[in-house]
Amino acid sequence: MKKQIHQITIADFEKKFPNELACRTYLQENRWPNGIACPRCENVNVYELSIKEHHWQCAACSDNGYRFSVLVGTIFENTNKRLRDWFRVMHMMLSSEKAISALQIYRVMGFGSYNTAHLMCSKIRIALGNEEFKQLVGVVEVDETLISGKINNKLKDKRGGPGGTGSGGSQRRSHGGNEKIIVTSALCRKGNVVARVVDNVSRATLTAFVRKGVSHKVPVLCADAWTSYSKLGVEYPHAFVDHYKGEYVVGAVHTNTVEGLWSIVKCGIIGTFHKVSANYLPLYANEFEFRYNHRNNQDIFGAAIRAC
Repeated sequence: MKKQIHQITIADFEKKFPNELACRTYLQENRWPNGIACPRCENVNVYELSIKEHHWQCAACSDNGYRFSVLVGTIFENTNKRLRDWFRVMHMMLSSEKAISALQIYRVMGFGSYNTAHLMCSKIRIALGNEEFKQLVGVVEVDETLISGKINNKLKDKRGGPGGTGSGGSQRRSHGGNEKIIVTSALCRKGNVVARVVDNVSRATLTAFVRKGVSHKVPVLCADAWTSYSKLGVEYPHAFVDHYKGEYVVGAVHTNTVEGLWSIVKCGIIGTFHKVSANYLPLYANEFEFRYNHRNNQDIFGAAIRAC
């Protein structure tokens, strides 16, 4: 049986972050592991202000000196919520089995409005997409899927599919006020994943996605028989399975791993969020990508803090 990865529990959280001071200290240690540096000029010759903890001054920025706190330059800057509240929200998002909605966070945290919880979740998802990007290597699978979204607030002529001319043309189909939004993904077996929302599944769009996310040094690039992937063999060692012919596994060639990822994503979206807006789906993709890439990381919480 696969060994379970221990991640921070509620008891661990309460012990590690009993107060605001502990949260600020943790943020400082993860943001500047090699010593405090000025957010403006990256000068390391700064000194801490005696009148305010976790505040420093950099004399190199100007004649009067630039004062900054541990929150400057992060998603926590200029917030009216305690840092411990942010940490709690982030912990709930990362420790939930599939995902957690802003409405549930609003209820649990007792915020004054739903918009507060929604804004915090959105900012965290933006931060989770800020990790250093590295092209995938190893055996890589590529596939795309349709995610249910909302188009109720769009004009009819802006909706994709029958009766509309929205972005993506026939690739974006609408039914009953819902829109199917395209998400494409490249996944390295036993490795990381890259997921992006795209406007269509044309050859140019999918080829550009693969070029950006996948290294040319991969031993094999697995895909299905969709015609937009047909020219990848010019640049990559390309192999495919034809689902229409009943092919799902041909030796080591299959797309089962990335299709398993789609199951996780759809269970999270349908079971938790039900439907998501096309404008916010890229942020949800950030969250699922981050959670998948850190599925074996015992310090996933610390990695999320460093991304903020």
